[in-house]
Amino acid sequence: MVEFRSLEVFYWVATLRSFQRAAERLYTTQPAVSQRIAALELELGGKLLERTRRAAILTAKGKVLLEHADRLLQMRTEMLNAVAAPASFSGLVRLGVSETIAQTWLPDFIERVSRAHPSVTFDIEVDLTTRMKGGLLRQELDLGLFAGPIAEPDFIDLELHPFQHAFACSPRLGLGQGPVPAEVLARQAFITYPRNTPNYHQLQQVLRERTQRTPRIHVSASIATIIRMAVDGIGICVIPEAVMRPALANGGLQLIDAGLEMPPIRLTATCRAAPAATLMPTLAKMAVEVARAYAVAHKLP
Repeated sequence: MVEFRSLEVFYWVATLRSFQRAAERLYTTQPAVSQRIAALELELGGKLLERTRRAAILTAKGKVLLEHADRLLQMRTEMLNAVAAPASFSGLVRLGVSETIAQTWLPDFIERVSRAHPSVTFDIEVDLTTRMKGGLLRQELDLGLFAGPIAEPDFIDLELHPFQHAFACSPRLGLGQGPVPAEVLARQAFITYPRNTPNYHQLQQVLRERTQRTPRIHVSASIATIIRMAVDGIGICVIPEAVMRPALANGGLQLIDAGLEMPPIRLTATCRAAPAATLMPTLAKMAVEVARAYAVAHKLP
């Protein structure tokens, strides 16, 4: 009788078109994957995959099996979601996280998962969203918490509570009393996320509309660096208030009224909707709940 594990191995080899990448995805070795496929071919009486120098290609028989394997694995996932005990989930989760989340509710999320699924561990990567999206597409990450959505077929994008932008600077700049006039803003430098992010382009647009000038905008992928530059008086930082709270509390920064409206940072919990994926959608839904609870507790808009 064909085992579900063998079908899962076959599914990932067929989907990724690689024995090595399937082995990495399943946290096993390439010889073990090859043995599973060979045993499956022997049991079903025919070749399922042809190996070339560049990829593993499905045979006609393999294409038929993939259709059935997809449905069977999906049914198995639905069954486990319905009846499996939470503690039954285990394994390593390769998690990609934006720094905004890493500096706000990520510890709450890890704690929540650890309580519900004590056998789950995390390999956490904090990076730019563009790189993390690539990691998800290449199967190098299992779950992403970032500025989404990824908007790709076979992926799940669950909306997380967004973060509003805030404008803040060192009190030494003398901009904290009432709305800042456009002519004063035009003389300031600004500090925000990298140029390949929506945040940068949105800031550039609203500043041009308000000041009728090309703004000076410094960028960094590090929130800590952005805050440090603002505290040192280099310019006005434009990032969520939630990540600036320590600097606001100790007086290093103060919020200002720049008279500008920036769209909120839209965030998603994103994972592949693979038929054998039970844990990742569960964790994505958990991230939605944790983000919402954090927003309520900290009175975020």
